[in-house]
Amino acid sequence: MNWRSKKILQRPEWSMHRSLYKGMGYSDYDLERPLIGIANSWNRVVPGHYNLNQVAEFVKQGIRQAGGTPVEFGVIAACDGIAQGHDGMHYILPTRDLIANDIEMMVEAHRLDAVVLLGSCDKIVPAMLMAAARLDLPAILVVGGPMEGGCQFDGRASDITSLAEGLGMLKTGKIDEADFLKLEDCAAPTCGSCSFLGTANTMCCVAEAMGLSLPGSATIPATHADRLRAAQESGRTIVEIFKKGLTARQIINRKGIENAIRLSAALGGSTNVALHLPAIAYEADCEVDMDLFEELCRSTPHIARMNPAAAPNVPDFHEAGGVPAVMKEILPLLYADALTVAGRTVAENVAGATIRNPAIIRTRDNPWSTGGGLAVLRGNLAPNTAVTKPAAIVPAMHTFTGPARCFDSEEAADEAILEGQIAAGEVLVIRYEGPKGGPGMREMFKAMKLIYGRGLALKTALVTDGRFSGTNNGCFVGHISPEAAEGGPIAVVADGDVITIDIPNRNLHLHLPDEEIQKRLARWQRPEPKFKKGYLSLYARLAESADKGAIIRHKIS
Repeated sequence: MNWRSKKILQRPEWSMHRSLYKGMGYSDYDLERPLIGIANSWNRVVPGHYNLNQVAEFVKQGIRQAGGTPVEFGVIAACDGIAQGHDGMHYILPTRDLIANDIEMMVEAHRLDAVVLLGSCDKIVPAMLMAAARLDLPAILVVGGPMEGGCQFDGRASDITSLAEGLGMLKTGKIDEADFLKLEDCAAPTCGSCSFLGTANTMCCVAEAMGLSLPGSATIPATHADRLRAAQESGRTIVEIFKKGLTARQIINRKGIENAIRLSAALGGSTNVALHLPAIAYEADCEVDMDLFEELCRSTPHIARMNPAAAPNVPDFHEAGGVPAVMKEILPLLYADALTVAGRTVAENVAGATIRNPAIIRTRDNPWSTGGGLAVLRGNLAPNTAVTKPAAIVPAMHTFTGPARCFDSEEAADEAILEGQIAAGEVLVIRYEGPKGGPGMREMFKAMKLIYGRGLALKTALVTDGRFSGTNNGCFVGHISPEAAEGGPIAVVADGDVITIDIPNRNLHLHLPDEEIQKRLARWQRPEPKFKKGYLSLYARLAESADKGAIIRHKIS
């Protein structure tokens, strides 16, 4: 084991350091044990993180039980939901790199021996996995758990996205104001990450599949006592793996990353995994590309369905068997010998798992669909790649052709939808929303939900160089690369140009001759940056394209 803190706490040379700890109440007994960092992203802004202070207390209990000393520090966390539909969403994806950097700085500056990562939501969970891979110290992720489902609305338990759908219904007279206000009160009944399979819960499940969280822990609801018991066990586990010398990159490696991609495909997880897993792999020195994503997703059956693809939510999925049941079912496709923080292999972790509700989790021989939940498209509109989610798109919409309606921002598109200016059969094009052009690659969540609320979800499509929330459904393609701000073909699409989305053949086609596209691109001029100072200005200059995970490269070759 690499007992780093011990080296800076030896008397008498390092007594100053000991004295600083003692100023906070630490004792000689505490300082003789390994110092286990707890990177806690608790705050009272994000409902998914609201319970993390209580979770942290149980982690500390476990650390002390196993012979370690917990050393807690804070980490920023922003709420995607509260940031939706306004300038705040520009800042969400860029927080991923700030959080990873912050954890690296704190752990390295204080020579901590291991780290417990406490988070629940996107982009916090992927940032913590990035930090773990970069540090390559003993690490474990402990999540806060999903929110319970809300009151019944539109044929399923409601969640916070029901408000965006309800707004469209309110505007068209399908519901009245009293019903809408009642929905506001009951859609988010508890703390926790949002109850649907959005990016937050997808990434929590991915972390478990990768092996950096305890088996079965990703989907325990935030309000259940099991959540606290899992936190305590995680505290004991981090001390055990420190003593064994098991570091993050022994888990976050090519085997772990591929297992994570397959698990996400089997769940029909968020398209954002196509941003986050390449970024995590970059930190772990085992880079993956979109071709690998497509290969693994296409060959992985989609066997678990939940909201937004179906009515059940993530707590329902947990009761049905959760991640272990899915991984056991697709075990022949996984690296069964991959190591996990539990000290066991993937195969050993899932040996006792069972499917308890076949209406949510099916067998590999009887999947919801034979191809995985995500698909990577290419074509003259997306020369590098684009990403979509067949698991959230009804089969009849897997091929869609229509005239383009172009918007240079999410706000312009939202306004047009609310004012009833979008016609059935059209393909909405929302551009200049990529990592550089946004900047920050905003989610087109609101536009998709407004389309749904106006009854156009099965009659229109949306393509963008931005991205989507894991809860979006309808017909959509995002992550178009190169993005508009880098002179990608999406920048020169005009109203009325015909676009075809062909998911079965993995193609995104603009019905124009190559000569016309090149002629338009020759006339195109790069727009002025939207942010000329602050972190977003820096991010816009440094961020890679979406097909590279929107990473900020920091390695010197």
